[in-house]
Parts: sequence; structure tokens; C-alpha cells
Amino acid sequence: MDISTQAPAPPAPADRPSPAEQKRAARGATRPGDRIFLGLSRGAGILLLAVMAAIAVFLTYRAALVLPKNDGNFLTTFEWNATAEPPVFGIAVLAFGTVVTSVIAMLIAVPVAVGIALFLTHYAPKKLSGPIAYVIDLLAAVPSIVYGLWGALFLVPHLEGMFGWLDDYFGWTGIFAWQGGAPRSLLTVGILLAIMILPIITNVSREVFKQAPLMHQEAALALGATRWEVIRMSVIPFGRSGVISASMLGLGRALGETMAVATVLSPDFLIHASLLDPGGGTFAQNIAAKFAEANDNGRDALIASGLVLFVITLIVNGAARLIIARRKEYSGANA
Repeated sequence: MDISTQAPAPPAPADRPSPAEQKRAARGATRPGDRIFLGLSRGAGILLLAVMAAIAVFLTYRAALVLPKNDGNFLTTFEWNATAEPPVFGIAVLAFGTVVTSVIAMLIAVPVAVGIALFLTHYAPKKLSGPIAYVIDLLAAVPSIVYGLWGALFLVPHLEGMFGWLDDYFGWTGIFAWQGGAPRSLLTVGILLAIMILPIITNVSREVFKQAPLMHQEAALALGATRWEVIRMSVIPFGRSGVISASMLGLGRALGETMAVATVLSPDFLIHASLLDPGGGTFAQNIAAKFAEANDNGRDALIASGLVLFVITLIVNGAARLIIARRKEYSGANA
């Protein structure tokens, strides 16, 4: 008698979640608290975009009121007389001063800030790194007007020797030619801005370098790498995106700094080949200096220059994000 064996019937398939439910689960929106937090986060992002759009619309509207009345070229005119009839104004000098002072500040501040951050995270003992980091945090909280007063009363008088030295040895280049007088120039403003943005770049870079994988550093040391080689091959590549972000934060403050620049700079609304001669001013400094005495056309002209500064800031930050997004090793994205 043959006894046939039959395989047990497969169990009934369990109910699978729908694609919509899977997406909600992946977003963490299955619980009430998660849904509330998701809604608040999304609303905050939308509100931020709405505020930025409102600022752009306001600046564009006020600029459109005065630009047709301008008797000069807004981009190339070397004059600012927006209260005249008809008004004559241009941003060439302001754009030059803003870009030059910001570039000088970044060239000075970024290498120094990265060096300080590396020293605090990988060289200095804890008893020393803690107080230094605390002092740097305090420098970031100093108001702009305090920096401006310090720059006008202390920095400017003490730069005469350096300006004379630059003129003696590098004046032949034309960039560092000095005609004498108080050193209230674009170079002075750049040095002051570098001191102001140094704490911002240092603090962010320090926190990024502290997050470098300890396993990678120990593996490099086990293979015989020196401490500098560990920093160069492991720490700096890991924190490069953070350094770029920190630099953009510092650049944003340098581009929009007002009171410190207005206190130190002696503008003449001309573009000089030498960085040691009085500069033509910056966007923010010009707005602060002329807004109180401006008429309706003058205020709209200043707002138009503010629109240009707004666009420059957006372009700079957008370029930084593109640099990070295009390089996976910068952004930390997984392959």
C-alpha cells in the first residue's frame, strides 16, 4: 500500500502595506508625534522660503521705481548722487569695494581659522584647548560697533608702520603704493573683517574636525603615519565640506558688515589701484551712511543697491552648495 506524502499548503500571504503606507513609514510619519513634527518642519521650511521671496519682491519693486529715473548707468557709473534731479547713481565702486574687502578677509581668516581649529582638536592639551575655545566663542559675540571702535582707535594707528613697510618694499607693484595719511583703506577694512569672521569659521571648523572618525585616525597611526599625515589624509578630507560651509558663513558676514566698515573706512567713491588708498565704500556702508539724509529716490536707489548685495549673497551661497553637492567626498554621500 503506497502512502503518498503531500507538502503542506503554503501559508496565506500576509497583507502587505500599500506603497503610500510604505512612504509614510519611511518618512517616520506613522505616529501622531512624527506627523506633527513633520508638519512643523515642512511649515518652517515653507515659511523661510516665503520670507526670502517676500524680501526679493520688496527689493525688486522698490528698485524698479527708481532705476528708470537714473540718469547714469546703474552698473558702471562712478557716482552716487541719488538725491539730485534727475538722480545719478551707480554701483561699480560699491561692488569693487565689497568684493575686494571680502576677498582680503577670506584670504586672511580661512587659513588662520583652519589652523586654530586643527590645533585645538589635535595638538593642544585639553587644559589649554578649553580656555582658548571659550575665548574664541566670546569673540564671536562681540557687537560690530565694538569691533568698529577698536578698529578706528587702535587698529588704524598701528597700521601706519605696516603700510610704510609695504610701500617701501612692494610699492612698485602699484597695489601697495601709499601716499601717506591715515590708513583707512580697503586693506584696513579687510583686516578688520578677517578678525570679525575668524571666530565663526574657527568654531564651525573645530566642531567638524572633532567629528572625524577616530577609527580612521587610529588605523593611520597604526600604519606608521605621523600626526600631520593623519590630519592631511583623514581629518581634512572629512571636514572639507564643513570648512566650506564655515567659510560661506564668514563670507556672508563680511559681505553685509555695516557699522565696523563705516567706522573705519574713509570712502571717496573712486576705484584706486592701490589697496592702501582710501576706498570707495561697500554696499552696506553706503546704505548706512546715506539712508538718513536720502529723499524718496535716494532711498529707492539704496534699496536697489541692497538688491544687488542680496543677489551676490545668494549666488555665493548657491555656488558653495553646488561645490559640495558635486563632490561626494565633500558632502559625505554614500556611493
